[in-house]
Amino acid sequence: MRFRRGARLDPSQVEDRRGMRPRGGMAVGGGAGLILMLVVVLLGGNPLDGGGGLGGQLPQLDDRSVSTGPPPAECKTGEQANQRDDCRIVGVVNSVQDYWAGAFEKAGRQYPAAKTVFFSGAVDTGCGQASSAVGPFYCPPDQQIYIDLGFFDELRSRFGAEGGPFAQAYVIAHEYGHHVQNQLGVLDSVRGDRAGPQSKAVRSELQADCYAGVWANNAVRTGYIVELTQADIAQGLDAAAAIGDDRIQEQTQGQVNPESWTHGSSAQRQKWFTAGYRGGDPNDCDTFKGDV
Repeated sequence: MRFRRGARLDPSQVEDRRGMRPRGGMAVGGGAGLILMLVVVLLGGNPLDGGGGLGGQLPQLDDRSVSTGPPPAECKTGEQANQRDDCRIVGVVNSVQDYWAGAFEKAGRQYPAAKTVFFSGAVDTGCGQASSAVGPFYCPPDQQIYIDLGFFDELRSRFGAEGGPFAQAYVIAHEYGHHVQNQLGVLDSVRGDRAGPQSKAVRSELQADCYAGVWANNAVRTGYIVELTQADIAQGLDAAAAIGDDRIQEQTQGQVNPESWTHGSSAQRQKWFTAGYRGGDPNDCDTFKGDV
């Protein structure tokens, strides 16, 4: 995945909280998309329902404090996105949101931009306080995406994914898929049906995978990215497979229990990313009809 060297990046779409300590006490967490105990105590429910993180039932991740590195506010050009990991994420965020702004406009709607927040260790959010252990996630109340960039190392070292630039792009595009769902009222419909291979929870996650594929199909047309190769798409598919519920259960429990799935199997996730990528149309992402 290469960015157009002269592309102008908008770093204001990313907020850098790396190195900042949250106001409250120690954050609690399990896997991405799992319930945060603090949120349950304060709100009596899980505001992440239907719009949580990338993977279900993740093994406990290290609560890391990664070095802050240069601020993404310095990320101004596509050339920098080709050279720096954080600038690449800024470029992906810009491209994803440019695509969805156009898609919403064609449908006669306005797309509200959502920030991606970089953090290390723990972070305060509109959904409560979260630690790095929850992985990347979207918070519906404040409409922001949160990610500890150390997750990308975990994706390779702990989940066995190949990794690479487009694996990172897939993660970001998936979370923005939840933001799109939030605007369309999809996340509200997921509450109360949280597990099982055909559950609404799984269907919403697969739809976010499909939306990630739709963006990938249209990424070059946003003007930020020069080209996506088949090797790039293979990285995305590999990442999708690595965080399938069945793959994670096999690694952590030694057995697979489909009735407890919250995000979908490796095959399901690859299937729906591919469907979005091949069609390039959000209308191809109706995961709520028929079997998934």
